[in-house]
Amino acid sequence: MARYIILLGPPGAGKGTQAKNLAEKLNLVHISSGDLFRENIDQQTDLGKKAQNFIERGELVPDEITIAMIRERLAKADSKEGAILDGFPRTTNQAQALEILLKEMGEKIQSVLFIKVPNEILIERLSGRRICEQNGHVYHIVFNPPKVPNKCDIDGSPLYQRSDDKRETVEQRIRVFEEQTAPLIDYYRESGLLLEVEGSGAIEDTAKSLLEVIEKND
Repeated sequence: MARYIILLGPPGAGKGTQAKNLAEKLNLVHISSGDLFRENIDQQTDLGKKAQNFIERGELVPDEITIAMIRERLAKADSKEGAILDGFPRTTNQAQALEILLKEMGEKIQSVLFIKVPNEILIERLSGRRICEQNGHVYHIVFNPPKVPNKCDIDGSPLYQRSDDKRETVEQRIRVFEEQTAPLIDYYRESGLLLEVEGSGAIEDTAKSLLEVIEKND
């Protein structure tokens, strides 16, 4: 049976990094809902065009379009052993739709990993990020500071803080995540699939903990 693992975590938990690492270690495909949207829109697929219409109007993309994209992606040859799902599902409705989809394929979710990080650490991680104006090199004022304050080590261009990395925006992003995702976390906890992992330490420590809980759950 294939392995389907969902990775959940708030903004700043390092979910994308951990999903890529897990996919590599477990020899599974990493399916990011954000990447899937971008690819379909860039390639102007039928689903991409439909999604773009909603996005351009500032509306949420309906679940049926998102599910259809996931269905197409899981049907590809590189997904036959399973996948690490990153950014999907986001709601209990999407979770139930995914269960139906996998059941049709004769498969099911193996586990749902939730990376827990205290809000203050999330805020420190996200609000400390700085980007260089010229080439987009990424720094962090605490974890990866430039040699010269506010200047890129590589091209010397000024560093700036993205608007969505400002503290008040970060706090709002975390609030939205908690409001939207709390029911989903409860849903998977009640189903016995949720495995919680502490993610406030180093990237390597979180990666090790994620692999350990997966192996214990096998």
